[in-house]
Amino acid sequence: MVSGDVGYQWTRYLEIGPEVLMDKGSRSLETLVVWQRSLDYAVDVCESLIPLLPPEEKWALASQLRRAVQSIPANIAEGYGRYNYQETIHFCYIARGSMAETKTFLIMAHRLGYISKKDEDVYLNRLMELWKMLNGFIRHLRKQKAQINEIPESDEDYLA
Repeated sequence: MVSGDVGYQWTRYLEIGPEVLMDKGSRSLETLVVWQRSLDYAVDVCESLIPLLPPEEKWALASQLRRAVQSIPANIAEGYGRYNYQETIHFCYIARGSMAETKTFLIMAHRLGYISKKDEDVYLNRLMELWKMLNGFIRHLRKQKAQINEIPESDEDYLA
């Protein structure tokens, strides 16, 4: 799905800010916006971009790109399933590392002449929007963790 109208949907989520991380109603993985968008991105890369790579790259660049991009939503999901702020943050860091790998493979695919500059730009821009969303989610998790770890201080807490 390489098209110009993709940017509107992504920009809409970024303008709202990192506070809006989930669709309203439920707290299941499927409602986590950063997971939804990273899954959509991974499917798009696998369906639309990887087939553009030549057959000789099937077990090299294509395989590496596929694993890196699929690792993004997978690690977000694994962290989410741990029900622990610190572990969720840790797996988000791993997902961010997979984003850096994906970026490298996209640049490499263009430099090797396998994808156009336009395709490279479209996919890199979407990846950077995902990066921002993931960083917003990490900030949210850190804030939530800090609030849980705070000890309320009031005079009533010390009165018997």
